[in-house]
Amino acid sequence: MPLAFVLDPAVDRPLRDGLLDLWTDVSNADGAVGFVPPVTRETVRPELVKQLVAMAEGRSRLLAGFDEDGRVAATAFLTFNTHRLMRHWLWLYTVMVHPRHQGKGYGRDLLAAAADAARGIEGIEAIRLTCRGGLGLERFYESSGYKEVGRVPAAIRVAPGDDRDDVVMLLPLH
Repeated sequence: MPLAFVLDPAVDRPLRDGLLDLWTDVSNADGAVGFVPPVTRETVRPELVKQLVAMAEGRSRLLAGFDEDGRVAATAFLTFNTHRLMRHWLWLYTVMVHPRHQGKGYGRDLLAAAADAARGIEGIEAIRLTCRGGLGLERFYESSGYKEVGRVPAAIRVAPGDDRDDVVMLLPLH
């Protein structure tokens, strides 16, 4: 059954708890979403609060995918670029699909829904995101229409002696 995607869902306690659980579970499944396992909900909470503040201030929008039980199963944050010369594109951050739903095509569905959402925002012409090298994520994003446009070698230190490239991907919306 496909996920139901909602742009700008009402932020209530169940949504906040669902986001926190999703981010924690994805991180602990070795997902490249800003943490290295193991993490707890309390480790992730400050980053979620930052995202919620950005949403409240209108700097970011949440795209959430809900499963058939109404649980948060996938997310992406569409974050506006504040530089006056770069307001024609936005960042896509924290792209996640819950481990129990991976392998069902929901990641591609999430990226397609994010592109549709971005196309609905006046003046937005492209989406940029970064991903951690060494995990095959570039191939996944490329299969969804993104192109690699930059790479910073060894920019992400996962652990001592384990540095990964920071890969910049772009999706033109026209």
